[in-house]
Amino acid sequence: MRIVLGVGGGIAAFKVASLLRLFTEQGHQVNVVPTEAALHFVGQATWEALSGHPVSTSVFEHVEQVNHVRLGQEADLVVVAPATANILARSAHGLADDLLGNTLLVATCPVLFAPAMHTEMWRHPATQANVATLRAHGAHVLDPDVGRLTGKDSGPGRLPEPQAIFAAAMALVSAPDEAHDGGSAGALLAGKRVLVSAGGTQEPLDPVRFLGNRSSGKQGIALAAAARDAGAAVTLVAAHVEVALPAGVDVVRVGTAEELREVMTREAASADVVLMAAAVADFRPAERSGTKIKKRAEGADPVIELVRNPDILAELVRLRAEEGREQLILGFAAETGDDSGSVLEYARQKLERKGCDLLVVNHVGESKVFGQDVNSVEILSRTDREMQHVEGSKNLVAEAIVHRVAAELRG
Repeated sequence: MRIVLGVGGGIAAFKVASLLRLFTEQGHQVNVVPTEAALHFVGQATWEALSGHPVSTSVFEHVEQVNHVRLGQEADLVVVAPATANILARSAHGLADDLLGNTLLVATCPVLFAPAMHTEMWRHPATQANVATLRAHGAHVLDPDVGRLTGKDSGPGRLPEPQAIFAAAMALVSAPDEAHDGGSAGALLAGKRVLVSAGGTQEPLDPVRFLGNRSSGKQGIALAAAARDAGAAVTLVAAHVEVALPAGVDVVRVGTAEELREVMTREAASADVVLMAAAVADFRPAERSGTKIKKRAEGADPVIELVRNPDILAELVRLRAEEGREQLILGFAAETGDDSGSVLEYARQKLERKGCDLLVVNHVGESKVFGQDVNSVEILSRTDREMQHVEGSKNLVAEAIVHRVAAELRG
């Protein structure tokens, strides 16, 4: 496979050398196209030695090969990492003042951007608008990781790890066409109102502690963005999330399961589609202490009594039936197997018990799904015994789910 690897001018460029090795070790032919700024961080000799191909930033080198057109035309995949705020802006507006800009304009293959920048840059409305534009044009833009950045600051803006970028890139070229149709999804959900929940609820124990889970909210946020890109009017109900919220959607923030229940039941009344991706805590402390629970040298250890949280998904299904709504409801199941049953057995039982139309099943664990950039799911249907398997970046999985929802709505 012929890959163009664009490299932006950010300190995270040093990580991209490892990404290049991942591509070449799989036998892919890689042409590295850095920006001038990128060569201040990692030199031309490094890219040429690792790729085995000459490296240029200018449209005026190798003119006899018409490189500024040929590279994009011949590419099977274009990956840009780190995709700086400047690259995202230039690409969104079609600027082509160097070899990378020209290549991106010519390429008709899948294009993947892996952003890296400071948190303020990533969250800036201009950057979020540029990301939305690129996604609407059919490009795939990963959400940056959350973590330590250059200097002392920390937050969303860190380049995803090379292995995660590699997995997302390979998923783009190995998935069925409808799963990575991104921008051409166009009007799949035009005129529909889509309600999405995302993130993990947090159930307070005292003013400083809570009962929660490992959810980062990445998959739910990717779903909201995919539904937006498919033409829907989207409301995102976000509990605790560790990534930036998408532009172009209405956002309601919540903390606890009870708060999530209140907002979801209210907003679902006017929704055509409900995508319940939030990781709702099954239990909450029976009592919340008004002061911090102290660890004292004397006395017994505290005993925390738990009570069940409401089953929001089942309640939404019940309200749909009671009010006679024509509405599609999709739930998520984060499952682990045990001696009594497999992940899919538990998921089938949950689908029947909840009564939703579709159920997306994750096999979770310490290093699976939660907080990761890639996902592997099965989509189960109440009316079809055939499962649909989707694997790849969470953006890719979200797009596949949106296509499945659109297909269900068409009957």
